[in-house]
Amino acid sequence: MTPHPAAAADPLDDAVLAARLFVLAPDTFKGLVLRGSSPAREALVAALAEALPLRRLPGHVDDERLLGGIDLAASLSAGRPVRQTGLIEEARGGALIAGMAERMDASIAGRLAQALDEGGTALVLLDDAVEPEEAPPAGLTERLAFMCDLSASRRWQGVALAPAGAALADIAPLDDAALSALAATANALGVESLRALIHAGETARGLAALAGRSAIDKSDLAGAVRLVLAPRATRLPPQEQEAPPPEDQPPPPDSQHDDPSDGEQQQQELNLSEILVEAAKAAIPAGLLEQLAGGKAPRRAQSSGTGQKRKAATRGKPLGARPGMPRGGHKLALIDSLRAAVPWQAVRRRELGADADAPSVGPIIMRKEDLRIRRFEERAARVTIFAVDASGSAAAARLAEAKGAVELMLAQAYVTRSEVALVAFRGTSAELLLPPTRSLTRARRTLAELPGGGGTPLALGLNAAREVAEAVIAKGRSAALVILTDGRANITADGSPGRPQAAKDAETAARAIAARGIDSLVVDISARPGPEGAALAQALDGRFLALPCADARMLKQAIDAVQPSARAA
Repeated sequence: MTPHPAAAADPLDDAVLAARLFVLAPDTFKGLVLRGSSPAREALVAALAEALPLRRLPGHVDDERLLGGIDLAASLSAGRPVRQTGLIEEARGGALIAGMAERMDASIAGRLAQALDEGGTALVLLDDAVEPEEAPPAGLTERLAFMCDLSASRRWQGVALAPAGAALADIAPLDDAALSALAATANALGVESLRALIHAGETARGLAALAGRSAIDKSDLAGAVRLVLAPRATRLPPQEQEAPPPEDQPPPPDSQHDDPSDGEQQQQELNLSEILVEAAKAAIPAGLLEQLAGGKAPRRAQSSGTGQKRKAATRGKPLGARPGMPRGGHKLALIDSLRAAVPWQAVRRRELGADADAPSVGPIIMRKEDLRIRRFEERAARVTIFAVDASGSAAAARLAEAKGAVELMLAQAYVTRSEVALVAFRGTSAELLLPPTRSLTRARRTLAELPGGGGTPLALGLNAAREVAEAVIAKGRSAALVILTDGRANITADGSPGRPQAAKDAETAARAIAARGIDSLVVDISARPGPEGAALAQALDGRFLALPCADARMLKQAIDAVQPSARAA
């Protein structure tokens, strides 16, 4: 098997290569994502600025500044509509660069995605996220060819984007064998996006152009896999298995010997696919490799705040104005209302019999349809509901860790704008011991003497936790369940003993929680975790953690780690 090129020693090498390809054909590659604030990234951005005009995208840009619209001050001064260009238009021939792209608003991302699809627009996204779950909007990163992580780079000197030896248009298109090999590699890595496959093919051509060749070779395909497909991997390629020894078989019919070239061509395509898959294995980033090896596909959080987003009338993060009347608590957006009215002044003056071409210094003619109201977005308070198995010999340990974790989370309640509740189940009942609260004093008093021992009515505990969560959601807040149990139910939903029926009742209760869309985490802190806890998490459509040696602080850290949306923004 032909050896493939080894992965670059420093991430900056591949990032520079991706930047050279981007500069070679911005309209083809659309842009790149640079993750990790570091001197290496600053040096690369400086090199990009020398090769392409970069226009900075403010973090809270509005639609008028992004897309263009009416210049209100100039229009009022001139007495006629004066148009201003938007950032997307101003960046034609260069690229827009967006800092802290992991916090980009979904509406702005949608506008940029549309501009990328229409052509003539390119993006450089600077991803400053610390947690692996945080990332720029997927709708943008899917459209950009390259994703480079410079967090571990140790170099920043000598960054230069050397010119290409040939133009991309001079490179011959990929043949069927190369396209099939790239498609097989994408399938092996779990890359389902067709855009990524197209970018990989164009990258192979671009690498040939950088080297001054007129056609691609195997090293260009391997480089395309390394730059485009490997950072998007969602699973490890399958391991090769030794083929069983061949058995004596009768000779094939004569018809199978008619065209030996077909078998040779298939073998060549197979060999090329194997080379690219091996190149992909070597090129998968270390952090991503750890996730994939643990059976965890990359997971991107929808938000990094404490709770679900909801529209508000008077407070929160400002959103774009919308048509409407300033009533019901909504406030008038004066500037946006004037901006909506200005383009129609000439028509309205003509309707009133005035000279539409004469400059006007009179009042602005406003109509009902011009009125705009302000919109805000705020995060609902989040309630973490602990459902604790207080049965059996392990009850003391589980209750102790639950008490400690509740106290640690309540200590940060005012910072994270969150609340905590506690449900305990044992014997033949489940009880809400601590309603949703931020009061650390109240929690300590309630948790001081929690009872323990008896059977495990898991179904009753899950039902009680679901009822608390539904009550929380009904009040406009968001809820998450943290269930501390080994999953070994032995009390049915009607309070009678029986393991088989108890397991069925627990599964039914878990599926009801999953159907409601409530976030859930199952934590098994028993000395010897079994398969029951993982099965319960699967029925809940939630996550599972086995922490046999956990203390209260470790339990809280684990909850924060697997539920990033429970942390404050």
